[in-house]
Amino acid sequence: MPKRLSILYVCSEAAPLAKTGGLGDVSHALPCALRARGHDVRIAMPCYAAIPLESRGEPVAACRADLGDLALSGGLRRTVMPGTDVPVYLVEHDEFFMRSHLYGTGNGEYLDNLERFCFFCRALLDGLPRVGWKPDVVHCHDWHTAVLPAYLATSPSLDPLWQGSATVFTIHNLAYQGRFPRELLPRTGLSPDLFTPDCLEFYGDVNLMKAGIAFATRINTVSRRYAAEIQQPESGHGLEGLLRTRASDITGILNGVDYDEWSPASDSRLQARFSAHDLSGKARCKRALQEQMNLPVRDAPLFGLVSRLVYDKGVDLLLDALDAILESDIQLVVIGRGDPAIEAALARRVLPNRGKLRVLLDYSETLAHHVYAGSDFYLMPSRREPCGLSQMYALAYGSVPIVRKTGGLADTVHDATPARIAQGRATGLVFDEPSAEALAAAVARAQRLYNASEQLHAVRVAGMNQRFSWDKSSAEYVKLYRQAQAAAKGQPR
Repeated sequence: MPKRLSILYVCSEAAPLAKTGGLGDVSHALPCALRARGHDVRIAMPCYAAIPLESRGEPVAACRADLGDLALSGGLRRTVMPGTDVPVYLVEHDEFFMRSHLYGTGNGEYLDNLERFCFFCRALLDGLPRVGWKPDVVHCHDWHTAVLPAYLATSPSLDPLWQGSATVFTIHNLAYQGRFPRELLPRTGLSPDLFTPDCLEFYGDVNLMKAGIAFATRINTVSRRYAAEIQQPESGHGLEGLLRTRASDITGILNGVDYDEWSPASDSRLQARFSAHDLSGKARCKRALQEQMNLPVRDAPLFGLVSRLVYDKGVDLLLDALDAILESDIQLVVIGRGDPAIEAALARRVLPNRGKLRVLLDYSETLAHHVYAGSDFYLMPSRREPCGLSQMYALAYGSVPIVRKTGGLADTVHDATPARIAQGRATGLVFDEPSAEALAAAVARAQRLYNASEQLHAVRVAGMNQRFSWDKSSAEYVKLYRQAQAAAKGQPR
């Protein structure tokens, strides 16, 4: 019988306590799936103002962090993830974390984010030994926690409890690296000897992501294709060389979907339920979405997009393709916030296209569910998409995804070629080039598919029958943890 693992899951957000995006969803679902497998997984995250008082639990230890000339004190609280039995450790420091937002405001990132998240990691390492629980593996996520493997590998003064702990570092999006001016290096609490091109230095700046890549026992990304892409200049964001030196230690594991939350057969947010066996309720959801968005209720292909409205998501490609797309008899609903210039450009296009286009510069979880359920097709023209969850949600809700062939999109959506449709293996429409012309051509393919009702039904049902379960992904993570454990044995700390 394999040994039960003790896993410390270190992240900057976890739903429903605090969430800004997909990382928050993953940081809820993966620990729950690991716990269901019998492992002792516990989450650690900052104690943000966004976390309700009743969810913050009880103080269990004091903690401190020495960051250069800053000697800072904080506290460690223990609670549980709401609706689960997963323990959560919250690192307190009111000056750093009792703010209106997690990472910054509309005016930009908080200027002291380096100090905030270095404190979080260092204080956690100081406080957790007082609780008396020893993890076998410390699993860190993105740049906010990337210094933690470096602390474990280079800080001899740490409590002996950390001796022999393996580290896994997950890159959710390499574009966000935690890059700061060189003058802030002392505030990391790391030795200046680490300010080198193969560790923290990046074109004269401090790069926290590099610390995780350099020192973690094992590295993984959120899809197999993305694991390969980030080792090439097009998607490596300047770190491809360092990543290639760790190539044998890098794996890709797809994120999963919580089908208790994302199933049209049981979704209480929908006006009608439906399934792959009975799709009749989807037509009612489409009508409800048309009414909700003040679009004419008529038989036309309805396209949805729920996204951050930014360059990496390819929303500018949609803007450039919009005239060609809207010449046809379609409807399009766009939901999200992002780049002010993209927001403004989209908003300007609504009035001339009132019967076809609706743009809502906002986000709500309920509305997102309505778009997935009510749309016929779902747009994801991303330039880069490490994993993507939206295409998985769209598949589950019978909204045929239209995606660019990149990252997790390429790993999860199978292009609707005639052969695949006949074999029951086609689940979406895939295009290669990040261009307005390629996107418009894919939308034209979607219109032809819409008019071929039997083929559309086959593609829709094949997509709804896909399962990207956390049970499968968590099993792959357990395998990765055991590999990291084996590699860490005997390594000096």
